[in-house]
Amino acid sequence: MTSSATAPRTFRIGIAGCGAISRNHLEAFRALSNVQIVGVCDVDADRARATAEAWGIPNAVTSVEELLTLRLDIVSVCTPHPTHEEVVLKAAAAGVNVLCEKPIATKLESAERMVAACEKAGVQLGVLFQRRFWTASQKIRTAIDDGTLGKAIMAQCSVMLHRAPEYYNRDAWRGTWESDGGGVLMSQAVHQIDLLQWYLGDVAEVYGKVNTYRHGRDIEVEDSATAVITFTSGAMATLQASTAVSPNLGIQLRITGETGASASLTEFPEGSDGRLDLWAVGERIVVEPVHPEGVEPNVDLSIINGQLIPFHKLQVQDFVQALENGTEPAITGKDALKSLRILLAVYESSRTGEPVRFAPAHPAHAAIPAMRNRGKVAG
Repeated sequence: MTSSATAPRTFRIGIAGCGAISRNHLEAFRALSNVQIVGVCDVDADRARATAEAWGIPNAVTSVEELLTLRLDIVSVCTPHPTHEEVVLKAAAAGVNVLCEKPIATKLESAERMVAACEKAGVQLGVLFQRRFWTASQKIRTAIDDGTLGKAIMAQCSVMLHRAPEYYNRDAWRGTWESDGGGVLMSQAVHQIDLLQWYLGDVAEVYGKVNTYRHGRDIEVEDSATAVITFTSGAMATLQASTAVSPNLGIQLRITGETGASASLTEFPEGSDGRLDLWAVGERIVVEPVHPEGVEPNVDLSIINGQLIPFHKLQVQDFVQALENGTEPAITGKDALKSLRILLAVYESSRTGEPVRFAPAHPAHAAIPAMRNRGKVAG
């Protein structure tokens, strides 16, 4: 009598939404040998059919309900921000795992319902923050964990990007509170907010301001923001973000650890692989130019998205492997909930003029405010 090995599982994939970012998901799933993309969905029937034909996918439908009849294992959500909840709740009710584009949602209550629904249904919910998969990002995380940097105590994050009016005008949903949910914080800097909370941990307090300096004729949301973020560990970070910059200055994120060592991550031009432009450890500082000469700073969105495909592939591979192994993916809905809570707190703080408090900071860092309350004010 001979025994035969169990045939490897093939995961059936459906793509919800055939807009620009769907290409990254299609490329990422197609790169895996153990998946089959069986359907795409879009409210625009012509776009759904064109996508299916271009990628050799057997089914093109116009509703999530139809997509979920295709016996899916995973639905990949590429629809506009406020529609994420509808897709995720329907997928969870059908017992289908979900990989969702960022931001997870535009409202905290919506994101919480999504996470709860997937937990109740026993399905995985992952959210795309592919910049965590850069080699440079991983090196900083490792340096925190292995003691080279040690616990992160300070961070500076600068997200200084260029967006032309055409970017906002190409899709009717862009740039509105109702359909986009926010501006530079919601659509761009959410990636760096994710990195900040990944490196520095849970947040205690957010104080921020938002404004619209350049794009007021094209959008109703913010094109610029600043924030001071305090973490429960006592660590502190500053964030500045804008799409009113020309030329594009890219993105820099510097971390200083309790050992005194520092590391800085740069994305310039936007969409290029993150690289370490500063590694200051021990007695040595290793640097490379943040803005190399001869590099075109303003990059079209299609090129930005295209350059991120390799890292979409890594995160999609991680998600599928998690399903194979019965483990959580690297980035869960709960992780994405943290990033959303932080950026929404910047909006709330800007509206009220007051800091938004999540939890107490570490008691060891309460001495200075206490002294001030007793009249001991510097200066």
